[in-house]
Parts: sequence; structure tokens; C-alpha cells
Amino acid sequence: MEYLKNAVSEAVVAGEDEQIQLAVKSMLERIQQEGESAVAELALQFDNWQGGFVLSEEKKQALIAEVPQSVKDDIDFAHRQIKRFAQAQRDSLKSFEIETEAGVRLGQRVLPVQCAGCYVPGGRYAHAASALMSVATAKAAGVPFVVACSPPRGNSVNPAVAYAMDLAGADVILEMGGVQAIASMAYGLFTGKPVDILVGPGNAYVAEAKRMLFGAVGIDVFAGPTESAIIADCNADPMTIAVDLVSQAEHGPNSPVWLFTDSREIGEKVLEIMPHVIADMPNAEVCEAAWRDHGVVILGESREEVARISDQYACEHLQILADDLEWWKENLNNYGSLFLGEGSTVSHGDKCSGTNHILPTKKAARYSGGLNVQKFMKVLTYQELDESANIVFSAAGSRISRTEGMEGHARACDWRLRKYYPDTQWDFKVYDQKRYC
Repeated sequence: MEYLKNAVSEAVVAGEDEQIQLAVKSMLERIQQEGESAVAELALQFDNWQGGFVLSEEKKQALIAEVPQSVKDDIDFAHRQIKRFAQAQRDSLKSFEIETEAGVRLGQRVLPVQCAGCYVPGGRYAHAASALMSVATAKAAGVPFVVACSPPRGNSVNPAVAYAMDLAGADVILEMGGVQAIASMAYGLFTGKPVDILVGPGNAYVAEAKRMLFGAVGIDVFAGPTESAIIADCNADPMTIAVDLVSQAEHGPNSPVWLFTDSREIGEKVLEIMPHVIADMPNAEVCEAAWRDHGVVILGESREEVARISDQYACEHLQILADDLEWWKENLNNYGSLFLGEGSTVSHGDKCSGTNHILPTKKAARYSGGLNVQKFMKVLTYQELDESANIVFSAAGSRISRTEGMEGHARACDWRLRKYYPDTQWDFKVYDQKRYC
């Protein structure tokens, strides 16, 4: 393995990380103590917002009326793809019941959470697609009440974002961003409905707020800056590689973009092209910083080594520009979402192809996938044993409990054996019914 280009700085400086944690902790504690008044003060401080927070039906319809029909048509198209894929995921989850032994019924129920909070970022860009990814997926899961938040810019949330949230089925839209939005959804402020799970991307403060609230509520992923990697062989087009890397670098100056290849020629050509592609961007300074500080190009000796390198990075988005796509699909294990072939750019997944773009970062793809219907679902199990089954299961449960030293557990099984089979001699201590009843 050889680095043709390496990153020159860490994605997050430890000192900055600590400062964010302290700031978020302070804000969450204040909101928990002071409630909606604290949210209003923070909204004024950070967003210069003095309006109401719950988007009224009248204002929502006025915003939607501002959205050009061509934009609505594109958002509608993306919504159909996202909803269809999410519904297919939901259909793959089944409730079932089986009889494992005579008299023993075991089963599972698949149920949605009752309330979900969807954060839609609104800093550098208007993330209409992100609204669809979170809200539409929650609704496909069957969540009966969805709260969506997005930071206001000027006099309102972005009209296209409002249209996307409404189309996807948000029950309440809050014109609110940052830590105060995450806390409001978690504590049920302005809605009276504390959410069961918080989902959606955001800046470092939003991500930290979700992390701190995890446990009290569920979260989708602890998200860091957007990551994208390309695996390319000798037959890949260097210009396609450069264009696609730059397209992801525009997420932010701390967004890593990586190239893994077994072709020195491809790696060196991409290094040559990148500055020119970056310079042609309207936000060149953002892309240039991401590439300069976090861009990586690694040369592997074989495709097997390239696959191992990719799995070690466990990136959020992974694009394959190489021959034998099936081999790569079968041999790669760690990624948030996989984009196979030149026809599949990450932009498709980010905007409209149908798979979700809220994905794991910071190597979390080693153990977790991205946002999907299952994040909004609970798999609940149940069991029912009749009297006849107890002669086997209570006896086994009693013995295992005593092996573990748990006498109370054993006696719960013993009691059933004595109660259901009173004429049988059992070699254990049992409760005397007359003594306790």
C-alpha cells in the first residue's frame, strides 16, 4: 500500500470537540430547566428568529405556492423513489408465530415507534432531499406522528424544504434549527409529543445533541462530516473520478474524499486533474479545503488489497468505477451505501434514486447501516406455554436458574411444576400455597 496523497490534518480537533460538548451540554440543561422560553432565546441568538415556531397551515401553503412547478415535479419524482424503496424495506419485515414444541408458541410483532423527530439541515444548502429521506421513511414505517424541524432563513424555512416535508407527510413542522430544535423534539416542546427517535443529519452541534440525548431517545447514527470514497481500476475514467470526488467535497471543508486504486496511472492522473476541476467550482474554496486537508489517494497492489483498504476506512459513500462489479459487491463489507458503476454517482443516492442518504460516518459502517425503515421499527417478541409444556420447560428453567445461583427464578419454575402436577414428587423446595394465600 502506498499513499499518493495523504490527509494533512484531523477531521475534528480534540479541543474544538470538547468545546462543542460543553456548549451543547449547557444548552440542553438550560432547555430542560427553562423549556420553551430558553428555546426562544437561543433561536434569537443563533438564528435571529423572533417569530412563532410551529409552521401554520396558512404560512405553509403560502410557502408551497412559492415553489415553481418544475421544482415540485422533481421533488415529487424523488419522493416516489424514496417512498417505494422504504415500503419495500417495510414489507421485508414480518411478524410471525411458530410452535417450537408441543404447547409452546413463540412470536414476534413488528411495530413502529409512536413519534419520530426528523431534523432537516438548512445551513449552507436547502436540503429538500433530506426532508424526504427522513420523513417519508418514517411514514413508510407506519409512524403515526412525525415532527420535522428545519432552521429558518430570513422570514421562514426554505419553501422547497417546506414542500418536501409536507409532501412526505410531516404532521408538525417547526421553524427551528440547531441544538434547540433537537431538544424541543426530544422534550416535546411546542407539540406536547416527546419523540421516541431523532433522525437526520446536521452540523457538529446537532450531532452532539443527538449523541447526548441517546438513551432517553433513540437516534439514527452519530454523524460526522460527509465521507465519500471511489474505488477505481485501470479502466476508469480519471475525469469522472475527479468530478465525482469534487461533487462530494462541496459538502464542507472538513468532508473527506478518498480514492483507492490499484493503478498508479489512474491515481496520478486524478491528482493532476483535481485542482482544475476544483477551480471551476462556484464554491471552490470549500472544495479546495476538503481536498487539501482531507483528501487521500491510496495505491494498492491488487484489488483484494484495495477491498481491504476500503473496509478499513468503512466510508459513508462508496463508489465503484471498476470492472467486475459483482466481485466488488460480494467482497466489500463496510460502507454506508454502495454505488456500482459509472452510471451510479453518489449524487443520485443523495437526491433521488431511492436509497437513503442519511448514512454512518466515522467508521460506524463496520457495525451499522444507514437510516432505513427498521430504525423506526421495534421487533417485539412474545411467548405462551400451556400447562403440558411446563413439565419440560419449567424443569429445565429451574435447573438452569440454580446453576446460575438464581433461586428466585428457580422457584418461579418450581411453583408451576407443583401447581400443574401436584401428584408428582419433585426434588426441590417449593412455596407452600397455604402459607402465602
